[in-house]
Amino acid sequence: MARFTLPRDLFYGKGSLSELKNLVGKKAIVVTGGGSMRRSGFLQKTEDYLKEAGMEVTLFEGVEPDPSVETVMKGAKAMMDFEPDWIVSIGGGSPIDAAKAMWAFYEYPDTTFEALCTPFNFPKLRTKAKFCAIPSTSGTATEVTAFSVITDYAKGIKYPLADFEITPDVAIVDPDLVETLPPKQVAYTGMDALTHAIEAFVSTLNSPFTDPLAIKAIEMVFDYLPESYRGDMHAREQMHYAQCLAGQAFSNALLGIVHSMAHKTGAAFSTGHIPHGCANAMYLPYVIKYNAKDSVASSRYAEIAKRVGLSGLSEKSLINALIEKIECFNAQLGIPKTMKDFGVEEAEFKAKLKDIAANAVGDACTGSNPRQITPEQMEQLFTCIYYGTEVDF
Repeated sequence: MARFTLPRDLFYGKGSLSELKNLVGKKAIVVTGGGSMRRSGFLQKTEDYLKEAGMEVTLFEGVEPDPSVETVMKGAKAMMDFEPDWIVSIGGGSPIDAAKAMWAFYEYPDTTFEALCTPFNFPKLRTKAKFCAIPSTSGTATEVTAFSVITDYAKGIKYPLADFEITPDVAIVDPDLVETLPPKQVAYTGMDALTHAIEAFVSTLNSPFTDPLAIKAIEMVFDYLPESYRGDMHAREQMHYAQCLAGQAFSNALLGIVHSMAHKTGAAFSTGHIPHGCANAMYLPYVIKYNAKDSVASSRYAEIAKRVGLSGLSEKSLINALIEKIECFNAQLGIPKTMKDFGVEEAEFKAKLKDIAANAVGDACTGSNPRQITPEQMEQLFTCIYYGTEVDF
């Protein structure tokens, strides 16, 4: 038996933020990030709509990019003090991810972060509050997923929390919120969305329910990401929907080792944080080459290539065309080809390689990757990505 879970309601389209005034409750806490939603006026609109719904509202602001364990605990304390029956998070993936984890600690103050890190081991939520997510970027799709990524900076790794309990009750996908995204963020989040869709399509848990969502998302990213990057607002709206479709796919089909590797390298190097979407974009072509050694994965990558209009006389040539297209996108979007090009120092890479590889193999996303991988193979794959060498194993 398998399971397919989505939010109870998904509102989309320009101006759909106003659906907040139709929520039914007494108290709402709004969790948001570093200030862009306040500066743009969307935070005030959120607060006003919730008050129009008859709710008392409080704010928890300042969730940092790649939210920390410490921020999660502070937010949970704020919730325990205020006792909301709605948690509303507006912003990028970071505040929404943080709010999901806060939700668990609000409802279960005695739980531990270590317990929540065990995949699909959350306690039953909604004993105190429901959750509404409103994304302001077009990539993570956390508004429709069963996932949250929290960073333990002391250990230098990211923990992907996974449980259908943290799938939001309501998602509001309003393209008005992404019109002012800077080009670099459009690039990184767009390639994150593409990675979500591709990994979901080749995952060992793909299904007739997830495949149409994944393929449609892939088609839309290839159609609209370049124009969205250049500032076309129609394309940006379509990308906002594409990333949401990709999220619905991977929340149910899960992901693969591109994400395992990105999770374990984002905060690992002193020479500079690797943004999640940038890491995914860099690693994806190499991982496709690795996974394509598996016959089932090979056929599915070839199917993707055909669906997006690429040509080739064999599976191998179709896969090469797909890789070439992704690499072309990365070049257009200013994304480095290797970790060395990104700026990771060689000495530090070599010193941390063994631990990073072991952590990536142990990541929750590795289990659904179409081809198994050992720590030794993961070291080889990271080495190829660092230097830009061929994946031939």
